[in-house]
Amino acid sequence: MYLRNRSDMEDVFQEVFLKHALRKTGFASDAHEKAWLIRVSINACKDLTKSFWHRKVFSLEEADTTGLTLSQDNSDVLDAVLRLRPPKYRAVIYLFYFEGYKATQIAQILGRNENTIYTWLSRAKDQLRATLGGELDAG
Repeated sequence: MYLRNRSDMEDVFQEVFLKHALRKTGFASDAHEKAWLIRVSINACKDLTKSFWHRKVFSLEEADTTGLTLSQDNSDVLDAVLRLRPPKYRAVIYLFYFEGYKATQIAQILGRNENTIYTWLSRAKDQLRATLGGELDAG
């Protein structure tokens, strides 16, 4: 009902039953186990529908019917971001600009010091400036 997609439903089913199998404590009753399965299933469905992948990715069929195209400017920027080296620079640029996370949140996600994230962002922006030319938004 939540997902309206069989493959997504199968993914959630597998995730929920894996959690069930790995659960270390038992249930007080069959009713408690059923309630747990329902609640965890609902939460997993909601998490999937809120995920970046589910919100932003189109199937090839959808892209073909919606006429999804990148302008040349967007394509150049995306190519430049994908060519950033080392990969940690791609990650911080993606999380900062595309996902909208703040440096403190990125530091928590990546398990790094906040100042390290600022340094990586600065170095990544320098690489993008060199590749693309011009100024980047201070964002």
